[in-house]
Amino acid sequence: MSNAVRTGQRRALWRASVCAVATIFSALVGQNLSAQTTSGTGSGVDALGIFQGLSADQQQQIMERLGGGGGGTGTGSTSSTSGANSRSESNAQQQPSDQQNPRRTRRDEDQEQYTDQNQEQAANAGPPLFKGLDSVVVEVDLQPLKPRQVDTFSALASSSYSTQLQLQQTQQLAQAQLQQLQIQQQARAPAPALTTSDDADTLTDQQKANLQKMVAQIRLRNPYQLSRDGVLTLPGLSAIPLAGLTEMQATLRLEVDSNLRGLYFRITRLPLRKTGLEGLKPFGYDLFERDPSTFSPVTNVPVPTDYVLGSGDQLQVQLYGNQNRNFPLLVDREGRVNFPELGPINVAGQRFSTVKEDLEQRVARQMIGVKASISMGDTRAIRVFVLGEAQTPGSYTISGLGTMISALYAAGGIKRIGSLRDIQLKRAGSVVRHLDLYDLLLRGDTTDDAKLLPGDVVFIPPLGETASVEGEVNRPAIYEIHPGATVAELVRLAGGVTPEADRSNAQLTSIDERGDRRVVAVSLTTAASSARALRNGDLLRVPRLIPTLDAGIRIQGYVFTPGAVAWYPGMKLTDALHSVDDLRPDADLHYVMIRRELPPDRHIVALSADLAAALANPASAANVPLMARDELTVFDLTSERSHILQPLMTDLSMQAGFSQPTPVVRIDGRVKVPGAYPLEPGMRVSDLIRAGGSLADSAYGGLGELARYQVVDGKSRQTQVIDVDLAAVLRGDASANLKLQPYDALSVKEISLWGETEQVTLAGQVRFPGTYAIKHGETLKSVLDRAGGLTEYAFPEGSVFTRTELQQREQQQLDFLGQRMQTDIATMAL
Repeated sequence: MSNAVRTGQRRALWRASVCAVATIFSALVGQNLSAQTTSGTGSGVDALGIFQGLSADQQQQIMERLGGGGGGTGTGSTSSTSGANSRSESNAQQQPSDQQNPRRTRRDEDQEQYTDQNQEQAANAGPPLFKGLDSVVVEVDLQPLKPRQVDTFSALASSSYSTQLQLQQTQQLAQAQLQQLQIQQQARAPAPALTTSDDADTLTDQQKANLQKMVAQIRLRNPYQLSRDGVLTLPGLSAIPLAGLTEMQATLRLEVDSNLRGLYFRITRLPLRKTGLEGLKPFGYDLFERDPSTFSPVTNVPVPTDYVLGSGDQLQVQLYGNQNRNFPLLVDREGRVNFPELGPINVAGQRFSTVKEDLEQRVARQMIGVKASISMGDTRAIRVFVLGEAQTPGSYTISGLGTMISALYAAGGIKRIGSLRDIQLKRAGSVVRHLDLYDLLLRGDTTDDAKLLPGDVVFIPPLGETASVEGEVNRPAIYEIHPGATVAELVRLAGGVTPEADRSNAQLTSIDERGDRRVVAVSLTTAASSARALRNGDLLRVPRLIPTLDAGIRIQGYVFTPGAVAWYPGMKLTDALHSVDDLRPDADLHYVMIRRELPPDRHIVALSADLAAALANPASAANVPLMARDELTVFDLTSERSHILQPLMTDLSMQAGFSQPTPVVRIDGRVKVPGAYPLEPGMRVSDLIRAGGSLADSAYGGLGELARYQVVDGKSRQTQVIDVDLAAVLRGDASANLKLQPYDALSVKEISLWGETEQVTLAGQVRFPGTYAIKHGETLKSVLDRAGGLTEYAFPEGSVFTRTELQQREQQQLDFLGQRMQTDIATMAL
């Protein structure tokens, strides 16, 4: 490695350390020294000199933060800040002049309040900085917290992995150098440590209890929101300004506060997107956020006929006939053009169309046999003034074809406190044109965008009256309004309401003459409410319609086309489900769940219907009449239904109380779909069996058991078991078909000895080997007789009888013997 490379590395280490010390010192004393340290070594030495000029206690405290428990804080913020500063230097070298791009050379305070999106994009060049109204999480403890190596979201803000890796390498480099500086500082001037850990050891029990109480209070109120000025207010403490700091710098700022001695902090910024009223932004100002491609004079566009000529303009003359020549004519300072063979001609202050016609006529009169074609060449550059609430007010040189909007772009746009609706063009002290940018933004109308003349003044007055609109409108924002504007005009500015808007239930928040904030109901469907005059600062809220189906029926579940269908009075089940072709295969035709809301309190009840019976006889009682807002659910015969019924069961349980038990019943045992089901009004045992998918093949059709739970005298709960004749229920016997009560549970038994067919396998020397079904109590001899007996080659004494249970037992014995042999061999070896 050459000496030049080693020298460069040492200089890089020295710069990184100086930047780190200067950044941490600036966070403590409230001065921005980090920008100075990146300009060169000289300024870095000044920052280090300031650091060395501190007292030994202050130096030791800063070095403890950098190299001890909080070392990650200082290092991360330093490297990030230095990286941001280096990027800002490279960007500054690429920027054009102030007149070409003034928006990049000047940032206004009003943009810090409103343009959150621009600040987020600007923060991508480095760690995010705290600003007003940010949401933060404050972690605090009596013990050191795990330090962070980089600021939160800084890695996400990096444009590539290489940028993130470079940031981490810079941090490690600065950390190593800072540790060396700490060792040198301690060797030069040793001083007693002022770390919070040492202070914590000397705290009394009462002080520790107070700190623990403070920790609990701070944790309880998370997350915090900074004030509009970027100030953090912790419970019981004075305000702490954090605006402009990174997360690590803010953490250090809290830890060095004398009122927070003995506590360890970590503060994290939450990049929450503002919504609702806080997310509203003034309308129209983003027109100037993106830089135009160029401010060069435009030469390839047609010149309007009303263009007024002046000094510096150029005319292109083409002669044809007896003479064929092309030559330019430049308007001199006196406003004349020197036309060959015709002499000087005054053209300044005249329209281009008038000059064109006059010159062509003069050539035709004075030059016999020659005609002329006059066109416009290069236009002059004019100087105009953009004053008032412009981003960068001043004097600008623009093309002679420039308009008021061109001048606004040259000045970087309009401040948030400037008016978009009354931009004035002043000429010779008089207002000659008023420009309303809302006409351009909302209707594309450029009628008032007047051409500029030398010396014109584009004046932007302060912002006028404003009104906000949020909710179900197409363009929620803060709008500038003219005096006397109405609610209807504000809605039109917002692009109208959305289809989901509740037009009859809008709310207008207004401040009256006494300063009281009042809410007034406004109906956008009536002319009187829409014509209500607005006041400065009014807020119109347009709510969303309630997401309920007021006149329709929803069909869901095991159907081909789930969704909403139209409802009409007298509608029945078969009108919604016309045939079995509407259902998927294996759908349960005998149990369709209906969720119904009853007026006036939207009390929920559960009903079921037998769709197969309704389709077979639409005139029967099985064809249940439907009501508006019913929800029909079709089940299949193979899947569990608990997850589908769970929302309905939850709604029913929420309605239950002391005098009204939860309407739920249960069926278990040998049914196709056992489980809990909602109790329907007038529900009986047959309905519960139908809900369970009917009896299974293994079900015992004799007696079932119905367990009923009752509360006796309000003191104890008793269980009663009732025998149910299932065969009679299936036959339609009304006396056996008991009416169910809440919490009833029906158990369907299994047929005795029901199961898979019992089989044995015969192999070897038998006449008919194979698998044979056996009956209960059958012996091996009888099975052999059924198989035709043994062949003449059979050896009965060598027969092998195997059974799964015996195989498992033999395997266990073999495993036990193997383990015992291993133990014996190991014992003998020892």
